[in-house]
Amino acid sequence: MQNISDQELIQLCTEASTKEKGFRLLMQAYQEKLYWTIRRMVHIHEDADDILQNTLIKAYRFIENFNQESSLHTWLYRIATNESLTFLKRKQKSQILSSDEMSEKLGVELKADPYFSGDDWVINLKKAIELLPTKQKAVFNLRYYDEMSYKKISEVLDTSEGALKASYHHAAKKIEEYLRNND
Repeated sequence: MQNISDQELIQLCTEASTKEKGFRLLMQAYQEKLYWTIRRMVHIHEDADDILQNTLIKAYRFIENFNQESSLHTWLYRIATNESLTFLKRKQKSQILSSDEMSEKLGVELKADPYFSGDDWVINLKKAIELLPTKQKAVFNLRYYDEMSYKKISEVLDTSEGALKASYHHAAKKIEEYLRNND
């Protein structure tokens, strides 16, 4: 991919004559990063693919409304995170499983997923993350896996940095306890 700035991407995506080309370049630049952010939240490849598609469609439809108060990166991650959280809430409402049953189901799904490459420790980590409340899960994934600063996460989730630090701390403690008890 050619080196192109976010500013140039936005310009290409908002001009009618270059919108298609700009969006292809935007996808090349962000698709994989967004996929992995989504995948860590929803775990299953097919679900992540669907959410990524929804994210990119929303970005395409609303890029003209992007006011550039945040970076393009932050805006795209906000869309991806919100789409993931919406998916998780819908999924949670439709399931009548206990937390333990959900955790075991996740372990089975991950082992059966041809796109998952991880050992039992990684599966236990995923199970621990799955048991977190939705918001803590998002904060933990963005901080731990994406190595985002609290400032950036604050922009993505529209939450104060103090609240995010507390959420991350609580999530890390819950995960640590789960791993200690299920090793």
